[in-house]
Amino acid sequence: MVEEAHYKIGFADRNQWEDAMSLAWKTFLEFEAEDYSLEGIRSFEDFITDTGLKRMFLVGAYQMITACRDGKMVGMITLRNEMHISLLFVDKEYHRQGIGRTLIEHMAAYVRDELGKSRITVNASPYGVPFYHRVGFRDLGTERCQDGIIYTPMEYLLKK
Repeated sequence: MVEEAHYKIGFADRNQWEDAMSLAWKTFLEFEAEDYSLEGIRSFEDFITDTGLKRMFLVGAYQMITACRDGKMVGMITLRNEMHISLLFVDKEYHRQGIGRTLIEHMAAYVRDELGKSRITVNASPYGVPFYHRVGFRDLGTERCQDGIIYTPMEYLLKK
């Protein structure tokens, strides 16, 4: 675990799964659900409650890094397929404090240094696109919609 500006950043342990998915759901509803159809909202809920996804996390095939402050999870990022950010959420009270950027930096370092990859990708929600642009991601195409989920495919090239 690394201390950064009053919060701890580190890989999640088994007991943090439920807190992380609760944070993702709560933040999704606050900031993103209004952009989605009912199908998209259900697709997102199905994804974060999927038992297969949790099993992948428990066996180490789905990495998660968290940001905690005073014992409370305030941010989380997950990685699938060794280079794709599938979830990144920061509690509303902690927006614009650098937590999202720090989570990306830690995950990018892991992907580069431990997995040997040269880039990370994300399917950014409409709400997230400006944030991802600010931290250095570039669009790989135009906005798309699949299963009611609206996203823009993006990538971030990792510095050696």
